[in-house]
Amino acid sequence: MANRKDPMGIGLQVLNRIASMPAIDKLGLRRTTEKAVYHGAKSGFQTAGAVNRTFKRVKASGKPTRLARTRDSGVFDLQPTEDQQMIVAVITDFAEEVLRPGAEAAEASNDTPKDVLEQTSEFGLTLLNIPEALGGLSEERSAVTGVLVAEALAEGDMGQAVACLAPAAVATALSLWGSAAQQETYLPAFAGEDIPSAALTIAEPRVLFDPFVLETKATKTADGYTLHGLKSAVVRGAEAELFIVGADLDGNGPALFIIESSTKGISIEADPSMGLRAAGLSRLILDDVHVPADALLGDGSADDYRECVRLSRLAWASLALGTGRAVLEYVSEYVKGRTAFGEPIANRQAVAFMVANIAIELEGMRLVTYKAASRAEQGLDFAREVALARRLAAEYGMKIGTDGVQLLGGHGFVKEHPVERWYRDLRAVGLMEGTLLV
Repeated sequence: MANRKDPMGIGLQVLNRIASMPAIDKLGLRRTTEKAVYHGAKSGFQTAGAVNRTFKRVKASGKPTRLARTRDSGVFDLQPTEDQQMIVAVITDFAEEVLRPGAEAAEASNDTPKDVLEQTSEFGLTLLNIPEALGGLSEERSAVTGVLVAEALAEGDMGQAVACLAPAAVATALSLWGSAAQQETYLPAFAGEDIPSAALTIAEPRVLFDPFVLETKATKTADGYTLHGLKSAVVRGAEAELFIVGADLDGNGPALFIIESSTKGISIEADPSMGLRAAGLSRLILDDVHVPADALLGDGSADDYRECVRLSRLAWASLALGTGRAVLEYVSEYVKGRTAFGEPIANRQAVAFMVANIAIELEGMRLVTYKAASRAEQGLDFAREVALARRLAAEYGMKIGTDGVQLLGGHGFVKEHPVERWYRDLRAVGLMEGTLLV
């Protein structure tokens, strides 16, 4: 599954980084008492892009710094490395102690609390796929670690997990495909203590959306590019300081562009959603937005864009694993404690089989997702595996949510229990494009 020898000791470095932080008491290792969110409900607003930060452009020459492929141990092994286990243990505690108790309040406010985002920044989530030479933690690519982290976060709450992982998606895109100048201009901010709010956006609000056929257009000009269009499902768009946007380049197919939020012509409006409300989803309106020539991410390669879509789908499959596991654990305990006709409903064969099916479906999703991640980090073709992961996560993820609601009966339909929220979040897995990367 993963490289058995990781000389970087990523997990140990993350834990050491956390231990050195003055905010250790807020890291989710004990139940926090303050869950108030810092924003009110975001419905009906439209604002200009955030202008909180100016990125100092660096004119760098030479080749960009890339993470090396993970070495294949030659052994089929699904056991995470010790470093991965340490990282997941910390993230799991955080998800259980902070994300799960705060999920209802975060959803009600349509945003993730600022203190939660600050804590996840201290975990070094943005550092996992930034090369060590650029201030990150890694020398080798680790999509598997990204999958494990996303899965653990989503077991707490998928909406907040998306908000926490959004900046890391932008950092990963810059690491994987950015030029040397782009990396040196933007990555230091993601490797520092004040992590910028950032969003990767590909999706558009239209029926049967195809990420390879974009209506957002980019036109080459004498000194750069002009972009025009509408993007949806932008994570925390009103706060984002940096966007990576997918757009069709002169009719030759999609490419990715780096756009700072202070750029003229950008505006943000609310994008109320059925699920993932804690992610603060927004729409990004591009009205003849002019960007310089170096805003094109890397060289605009079609292969890079295709890989971006695949890694994004892998990330969403990972979130489905975490939320699906939350459903399984919750309903397993519920059916044991819920009695009817003098006995737990778990004793009834129909109920027991439904719970068993959830476990079986979840295990199949997990195996194919881990396989896709392992091939991705080794630099092998993973198109088939990620397609399977996407299909299973979309189909069975939604079924797991539906069965969870059904097993709770009337309780599954009310907000007293979290299963109805997990059902709505899981419905997003088969619809979302972009947003996250592993």
